[in-house]
Amino acid sequence: MSDYIVRATAADAQVRAFACTTRDTVETARDIHHLSPVVTAALGRLLSAGAMMGITLKGERDLLTLQIRGEGPVRGLLVTADAGGQVKGYANVPDVILPANARGKLDVSGAVGPGILCITKDMGLKEPYVGQIALQTGEIAEDLTYYFAVSEQIPSTVGLGVLMNRDNTVAQAGGFLIQLMPFAGDDVITRLEENLAGISSVTQLLSEGRTPEQILGQLLDGMNPEMNEIIPTGYYCNCSRQKVEKALISVGKKELKDMIAEEKDVELNCHFCNKNYVFKPEELKILVKNA
Repeated sequence: MSDYIVRATAADAQVRAFACTTRDTVETARDIHHLSPVVTAALGRLLSAGAMMGITLKGERDLLTLQIRGEGPVRGLLVTADAGGQVKGYANVPDVILPANARGKLDVSGAVGPGILCITKDMGLKEPYVGQIALQTGEIAEDLTYYFAVSEQIPSTVGLGVLMNRDNTVAQAGGFLIQLMPFAGDDVITRLEENLAGISSVTQLLSEGRTPEQILGQLLDGMNPEMNEIIPTGYYCNCSRQKVEKALISVGKKELKDMIAEEKDVELNCHFCNKNYVFKPEELKILVKNA
């Protein structure tokens, strides 16, 4: 198993925790979308977060969407994830190049800029759950920590990271999510804060060879952690020609007839996997009959 998520509890279920390694997932996204290093880091962090948050969904068809709309040059990021650990996403502007920040790191905050984080949970109900906050730092992990506190009232700590190789491929990627349950005692909170203070960056831990289980073991040290489940995760797009046909039919007969009148092939692109679907005029005529 290459990329995976670990689900854990600690302190008699007073704490729930997740950690993941997502190098292959993020590298797939980088390759599909031809991402620059700073955009790889930004989208990679959001993909890791989406994978961990997605597996908290209950239903097989439930979907989680994380969207960042920013004023920085990347303009926006979008990630969707499901309960099975499958995740996909894209950046509005994939090729942004920025100088390193003051710490010599990839300037994710500068790429994202001020903006809004919107999280949607579609659980098959009449209306999806939607939570929205103003971005606090643009570094994504801190913004998600703030989101959980404000929108879901769950004290949480999020750590995310993407490390690039010199050839601009992904060297390491992953993250963790630690959440306190409402009945968590002060002693548990104190111990968790002490453990967090001793943690270096996520990419540093992964570069040292730490597994998600070992990262959680360090974060939850002294709280009797229990590793409950290991879930494979990966980049997956479920687009298909049939789904694209339905999208074309949904635009209406008039629009389809206008396309046919131009006597040119119609090409549609999937934002998530960058796959192109080409429809010839003869095929569009069949869609008109089905509209």
